[in-house]
Amino acid sequence: MRRDDLLDLNDVLQHPGRKLEVDIATELPEEEDLDLVKPLEGYLEAISTGNILLVTGKFSTRAVLECARCSEPVEVDITFDIEEQFPVAGIPSSYGSGDFAKVAADEPFELFEENNLIVENLLRQGLLMDIPIQPLCEFGWDGECPIAKAKAEGRAPTIQSGRPEFEKLANLIRPGDIEA
Repeated sequence: MRRDDLLDLNDVLQHPGRKLEVDIATELPEEEDLDLVKPLEGYLEAISTGNILLVTGKFSTRAVLECARCSEPVEVDITFDIEEQFPVAGIPSSYGSGDFAKVAADEPFELFEENNLIVENLLRQGLLMDIPIQPLCEFGWDGECPIAKAKAEGRAPTIQSGRPEFEKLANLIRPGDIEA
């Protein structure tokens, strides 16, 4: 049975110096805490030296995060590089020893199933490490954010950006109209 989230690296592992290059696009369907606006896209390259499996790549996406200042949703571009090294045990079969090479990954979070890379686990790990710690809306820390100011004063903020039809709707609602 073939799984779409597995990348077969056996050929690379059994033939040191051989390179595998693959373009990848995924929406990380198993990641419930991330709201991706566009798919995570990029490429992976894998090459074995005989003792080490080198996996490199570059990925980018756009996600909706919460502004650290006013807690409003903000879209953020996220780009990250992958540079991983995994130890290889055994002797590659191309050397005719009767043995075969296999990844001896010692990761707390499973990244390999035999000689198959679980691509989404590796990408999830890279993405989560590169999400901004304090994403900010267009006003940043220095600008006067009307939403943060309204929340600090204890009144309902007025929407000043976004889709025009929602701005009209938000301006029709008065702070006393909605009960908590």
